This record gives sequence, C-alpha cells and structure tokens, in this order.
Amino acid sequence: RAQDCAVGDERSAGGPDLLKPSNIDDIDSYSAKLEDYLSKVTDIKQSDLANYISHRKVVIDLLEKALEKDQNGKYVRENVVHKLIMPMIATSDDVQKIEDANLWLIDDRLTFHNYLASDKTISSMPFTSDNSNKEPDILSLNAYDNPMFFNEKPANPFASLTIIELKRPMRNDASEEKSKNPISQVLEYLDRLRKGDVKTANGRPISNASSIPAFCYIICDLTQRMIDLCDEQDFKIAYDGLSYYKHHENKNAYIEVISFDKLLQGAKERNKAFFDKLGFPTT
Repeated sequence: RAQDCAVGDERSAGGPDLLKPSNIDDIDSYSAKLEDYLSKVTDIKQSDLANYISHRKVVIDLLEKALEKDQNGKYVRENVVHKLIMPMIATSDDVQKIEDANLWLIDDRLTFHNYLASDKTISSMPFTSDNSNKEPDILSLNAYDNPMFFNEKPANPFASLTIIELKRPMRNDASEEKSKNPISQVLEYLDRLRKGDVKTANGRPISNASSIPAFCYIICDLTQRMIDLCDEQDFKIAYDGLSYYKHHENKNAYIEVISFDKLLQGAKERNKAFFDKLGFPTT
C-alpha cells in the first residue's frame, strides 16, 4: 500500500504546476502534456474515489439501520446518530481524514469549513470569547479573510455559522419549554456565539459579527409535538412534507427542521448516481 502511495505521489507530482501554466501559447503542446498527466493518474484517482463512495454507502446503510426499532421495540439514543455524522467531543483539529466526518449526510457544503466542533462547550471554541458551558451538538464556522467579490474595494471578512442540533429518533417531548424546545436551543447558541466577538481563523475581527448569517439545522423525527411547535412558530412545511423551514429575520438565521426520513432519503438521492456507477443496490 505504501508503494502504491509512493507511485501515486510520483505520478501526481507535476499536477499542480501543470494546471497553472505560465505560458499556454502553444495550446497543442499543453493539451498533449495534460492528456499524458491525466492518463497516468486516472487509475489511482478512480480507485480512491471508489473507496470513498463505498464509505458513503456504508454510512447510509448504518444510518438506515440506526433509525429502526431494536428487538425490544426501542430506538437508538441520539449519540449513535451523532457519531455517524461527526465524532463526539472533537474539533476539526481531531478530524484527520475526510471520512471521519460525514456532514455530507446533511449538506455537502458542510464539508468545507474553517472550524468544526462536535459536542464542545462554547467557551472552548477559539473564535469566540463567550464563556458559556452550553454544548451545541455540531457547530461549523466558515470565515474568509479575503473573499472573492466582484468589487474593486477591499472587502471585509465574510463569515457564516452553522449549528446542528440532533434529537433521539422518535423523541416526542418537544414543547415551548426552553429545555425541550430545539428551536429555542439553537437560537440561544447563536446569540451566545455572536456576542462573543466572532473572529476569523486568523484572528481578524469580523465586521457586524453580531449579525453574521447563520444556518441552523434541527435533525429529528416529525412527531406531532414537533409539528405543533413548528406551526406555532410560523414555520413553513416543505413540498414533500418531510421538513419545516423559516427565515428568522430578526436573527438573520435560516432554520430548518429536517426529519430523519428526509435526511436518509436526501443522502440516498444525492449519491444514487455514484452508487449506480459502482453497481451498488440502491433500493
């Protein structure tokens, strides 16, 4: 395996330079070099991609199994689902491989972040000074010192926060009471994070940090109590009836309550084309 990696490194060594040509006046020559490079790395890259897609298939199958009742008629605790999405009590520094975090189950864009925390206290997070011991299930910060805008003037750092709250499958005790209201919980996390003078990964202050955009996802089963809570707080139901959503204008936050059924269905649909290519059953 080490030998394969060495060969792969040797074959791909010229890739970055080749893909940033300093002189491409001779298009035919450049095209020939690019074709030669791609032919050398194709087999290895295809193998790596196949392994990663296989990993996704296993994760989806495990999630589907975890949402079923066990032989005693009980559902798994939320930490089982949590671990499938992201290791617990960990940060992005602890996640060494892309397979260690499966945030793609919720949204593929969550794979890209500057800071990621799972089951960690807000006070331990380096980008905020808030001293709260509250622990969001999963939190992601995207902050860019030099965002690309079509603007000639220097731009201020751009940032967004993502908060994910997970509930036990078929848990049915949601209510207006704050400790049992996942919507209130994610908004409280958001308020605390914003008040803590959020900074970029490089320690640069973010202008208007108290109102940076936020995306809050609550993953749970849509029990009657959860449905009632969404209705009471003026959420809209999605076309498929499997999620509720709302843009909270005062908080500058998009909130989505996603059922486990939709989480599983969405992950299957987004990956189906890849599974089909590898011959995996998707029924």
